[in-house]
Amino acid sequence: MTVQAVIFDWGGTLTPWHTVDHDALWLEVCARHYPAAEAAGLAAAARAAEVELWLLAEQAQRSATLAELFARAGVAPSAEFLASYYEAWDPHTLTDPDVRPLLGELRRRGIKVGVLSNTMWPRDAHERIFFRDQVIDLIDGAVYSSEIPWVKPHPEAFRAAMAAIGVTDPASCVFVGDRPYDDVHGAKGAGMRAVLVPNKDVPWFDGTTPDAVITRLAELPSYLDIWQHDL
Repeated sequence: MTVQAVIFDWGGTLTPWHTVDHDALWLEVCARHYPAAEAAGLAAAARAAEVELWLLAEQAQRSATLAELFARAGVAPSAEFLASYYEAWDPHTLTDPDVRPLLGELRRRGIKVGVLSNTMWPRDAHERIFFRDQVIDLIDGAVYSSEIPWVKPHPEAFRAAMAAIGVTDPASCVFVGDRPYDDVHGAKGAGMRAVLVPNKDVPWFDGTTPDAVITRLAELPSYLDIWQHDL
């Protein structure tokens, strides 16, 4: 058996982690489309709905969508509103410079590349980012939790990602992510190897140990070399 696939988390992994002021972001977006007094209330409602849905994901491993968020918040977003929303996120979604050379190296080795992201965004929002940053051609398949019933760490989310890239044996997969519970614990529970890209804002989880810890994505191939030899 060899390493047949590497599946990546998105936020905090393929795009570097940094803190986002969600309250300010929602207010910025709403202020573009509503009077000031109304914008403040809608922004607060949108943020509250977002927090509620992520809490539900954490507690029940159940996915959610932006449509659910807006319904909870009482917001009826126009196409222009949605465009402003995604535009406000642009500075926070830049793909790590290591990604394109890394994915190119995986392609050269014949290793499939997948993406599995806990997200409320639709597929086209993510694909726009990958197209903008010129990496979409190096991704063999992707699963966004907004399209399935589960979020990581549910094992079915990982199985869906495997199916998206045509791999059936989890032992042949390596998952790379920044969250010890969702990504490392979830991947290892599904039978995969797991690589952690840690950051200071995501809490540690003592229940599972990653197979490797890296500070840059460019460090991944050296571990793949070791594991290919071990297998």
